[in-house]
Amino acid sequence: MRPTPTSITNHHDIVVIGTSAGGMSVLVKLLEQLPSDLPASIFIVQHLARNSNAHVLVDRLNRHTELVCEVAEHEKAFEPGHVYFCPQDHHLLLGRGRMLVTKGPRENLFRPAIDPLFRSSAAAYDSRVIGIILTGMLQDGTVGMQAVKRSGGLTMVQLPAEAEYPDMPQSVMNEMEVDYAVPVGEMGVLLQELVSVSASTDHKVPEDIKYEATIAERIMTNGNGHSEDMGVMGPQVPLTCPDCGGALWEVKNGHLGHLRCHAGHTFTPESYLIGNMEALEETMWVALRMLEERRTMLSSMADQDRKCGSQYWASTQEERAEELKVHIERIRKLLLANANAKNLDHQQGDEPEAERA
Repeated sequence: MRPTPTSITNHHDIVVIGTSAGGMSVLVKLLEQLPSDLPASIFIVQHLARNSNAHVLVDRLNRHTELVCEVAEHEKAFEPGHVYFCPQDHHLLLGRGRMLVTKGPRENLFRPAIDPLFRSSAAAYDSRVIGIILTGMLQDGTVGMQAVKRSGGLTMVQLPAEAEYPDMPQSVMNEMEVDYAVPVGEMGVLLQELVSVSASTDHKVPEDIKYEATIAERIMTNGNGHSEDMGVMGPQVPLTCPDCGGALWEVKNGHLGHLRCHAGHTFTPESYLIGNMEALEETMWVALRMLEERRTMLSSMADQDRKCGSQYWASTQEERAEELKVHIERIRKLLLANANAKNLDHQQGDEPEAERA
């Protein structure tokens, strides 16, 4: 439990929620516990596939809660008693009194991503924020939750033992001390208590969080990023961005550091490894295609030489084609092994609910 602050003002009227795999059913269970006159605005990022329909998901939420649920809109003001759901293939950021809905670069391999919402809310509303992480895979939300905590906000996670996919809440608990780890069935009553508690004035938003939030907002809204900005946030590292190939800088503004390129792509160490593997796989498919095309051309040249009576050159081209066949088969086996591993993960439920939808 948090200590009673010595000086208090405002209320915890900004609630940000992040979830991924298994999230929709948990969101329904949480929101149905809340009254229509909740004195707070709720903002939700659920990992969604690009071809998902946020309006369909919002309609589902509206059937189970007294709160007003709607899809977030760019530059729109928000109200208490309302739930704002991030649209597919966009990020949701918070500014003072308004929402920013932007395309922006992916963070932690996702768009929408959880960290941008949490980071921007912490920078704009400091101790008034309550951050909640629910069921989901990987680490998205951990860095953002650290920003909420360091800015004086309250932090809450779904009890990992209860979560269908415990990775996200467990990642938060591994990296920081959360204020509350509770079953979703108890979150509604707890949340109603917390939004009525005055927020502490003992905390100020750390400068590094404000700076990164400002840079991220500028990149996402204007596409304007500079390597000079990255140098202020942290040292350059000998790695390249899996999404764009640009240089990466390490940002250390909490226990769990993350990587950011000047284009705005951001990765935790775990999401970097996944993105790196995806980029490697794509490169291998390109290499496989080019080797097969080269082998086809060599075979064609061998046939042409044979028709012209140049047996020596025909044999030479055939030997070169056979050498390529060995490399082609090796790459193909690696790619098929990786595909089989992915299929096994999906069969075990590793694919987010929203992606399957």
